[in-house]
Amino acid sequence: MSSSLTDYLDDFTRRDWQTLAPDDVSDPVRIAVVGLGWFAREWALPGISRSAFTEATVVTDTDPEAVEAVASARDVSGATPEEFHAGAAAEEYDAVYVATPNAIHLEYVRAAAAQGKAVLCEKPLEATPERAQKLVSACDDAGVPLMVGYRMQTDPVARRLRDLLDAGAAGDVVHVHATMSQTMLGELGSDHDQWRLDPELSGGCALMDIGIYPLNTIRFALGADPVRVSGRTRTEHDAFAGVDEHATYRLEFPGGVDAMCTVSQNAQHASRLEVTGTDARLILDPAFYEREDRGFAVVRDGTRVDVDFEQVHQIEEEFAYFGHHLLAGEPFYPDGDHALADVRTLDAIYESAETGAPVELGGAE
Repeated sequence: MSSSLTDYLDDFTRRDWQTLAPDDVSDPVRIAVVGLGWFAREWALPGISRSAFTEATVVTDTDPEAVEAVASARDVSGATPEEFHAGAAAEEYDAVYVATPNAIHLEYVRAAAAQGKAVLCEKPLEATPERAQKLVSACDDAGVPLMVGYRMQTDPVARRLRDLLDAGAAGDVVHVHATMSQTMLGELGSDHDQWRLDPELSGGCALMDIGIYPLNTIRFALGADPVRVSGRTRTEHDAFAGVDEHATYRLEFPGGVDAMCTVSQNAQHASRLEVTGTDARLILDPAFYEREDRGFAVVRDGTRVDVDFEQVHQIEEEFAYFGHHLLAGEPFYPDGDHALADVRTLDAIYESAETGAPVELGGAE
């Protein structure tokens, strides 16, 4: 491995975005957590707690038993959805994290924006492009900052991948391959997750729920947006009736770079991203799941180097970034406009799957 490449991989988990010292933060950003499904309980709340820049102070959900249990276990305030929308506990939080089903994001983000609170909204922004645009507009009109929960963008593996590509370590990028799959009804089989099978709540299944990970991570790594897409979806089992069980899509980027992606909610667990250039291949495997260690490898001239690095808590990194940027008064990336491009791209892939023809997009931001 060349010395220049080694330099880029040194201090692998560095926070290149951090300007504030955690020890100097006496008043972390207080967060209201909206939606107490498995991800919020098992990952988001621990991530908020681990971050020096944030703390959870309020929780709400349509399930009063979940609110009571989480509020008691974490010594935070509980609120009903009606109380949240009315702003009854607004003095207890500075920002709102929205982790509800996709089609319910808009109503909670609107309420948070009306209260003047910063927002971290899970991806995808909403179930349709029209509702996603209304969500972004609500924050813009209220003058509140909006960040979208693309946790890969604050994970060191994706940031170092982008660094290396920017530095030309792979040469000219030729193509990208990515895959993400899981047995959803086995791995995520609780009642809280069945909304993914409801097209009105989810907007789709394989593409909307996990297809967004390769799409957004590739956009982030390449620093570009696709200009043309094509896709195919299929559903084989009754449990997935009305939504996409499997999906394959192609993203065409400026300069002739193609990305081929496959995702499935009913296949063996897999998570991989590989960027092939004229000089090297850069591989993330595992790549996307928060519950498994990420891997990073560089293959050049027949030699493979697997980078050994200390794993980070992916959700801690995301909330640390969110809280840090609020305290530092710095703008978020990814913001709402960045996330709108994903929603429109996913919609175009669904259109291509229905018509059998590629769909042109607007191009780079």
